[in-house]
Amino acid sequence: MPDYDHTGGAKAPATYDDLRALFINCTLKYSPEPSNTQGLVDRSSAIMKSRGVTVEEIRAIDHDIATGTWPDMTEHGAASDAWPELYRKVMDADILVIAGPIWLGDNGSVTKLVIERLYACSHLLNDAGQYAYYGRVGGCLVTGNEDGIKHCAMNLLYSLQHLGYTIPPQADSGWIGEAGPGPSYLDPGSGGPENDFTNRNTAFMTWNLLHVARILKDAGRIPVFGNQRAQWDAGCSTDQVNPEHR
Repeated sequence: MPDYDHTGGAKAPATYDDLRALFINCTLKYSPEPSNTQGLVDRSSAIMKSRGVTVEEIRAIDHDIATGTWPDMTEHGAASDAWPELYRKVMDADILVIAGPIWLGDNGSVTKLVIERLYACSHLLNDAGQYAYYGRVGGCLVTGNEDGIKHCAMNLLYSLQHLGYTIPPQADSGWIGEAGPGPSYLDPGSGGPENDFTNRNTAFMTWNLLHVARILKDAGRIPVFGNQRAQWDAGCSTDQVNPEHR
């Protein structure tokens, strides 16, 4: 089956070559071992690259990311921590896609580690006094050979929006084989790369990420009225009835 982006040959409604996307592959396999999750990442990133988007991909397990919920865990007992450097890449990206495997019906341990470290920085503020991730869009890709795509996606997309990311419509895609031991996404005969349902959802997810990232960037990201943590802490909330709280 040929690759396609479901545009039907129509001209895209905008240009996207000033956007940056970051894919964090949370496979449990170290490089250069093949990653089935990477197969879905490749399909989504190919669409973005074809439109001029600057795409960076990270395999999280290859980096010494410390466990914890502080921005830099070397300040809290860790001997080393790669997260501060990776966080800068997160902040450079208009689009963040978390991709990872299902284990025991849930997101794998590396995926959870990355979400925890994103959470560790969610209290930081941008130049407008909003939470740092405002104005960026997030999505997820999930692979496995057991049930759980929707459960994993629900957890990931909730987590991302809670931290401040904007979630477009249908911002998830995944593939699972038959229940029980069996072929993974990239294994010969799995049917994964040819699966129309997965290919469609991956394309829709990718384009919706691009569209919403375009809208947000053109609008100057999320408007600041009513959501500035710095203003709230200063007692300047417009929603408080008590004048002393304004």
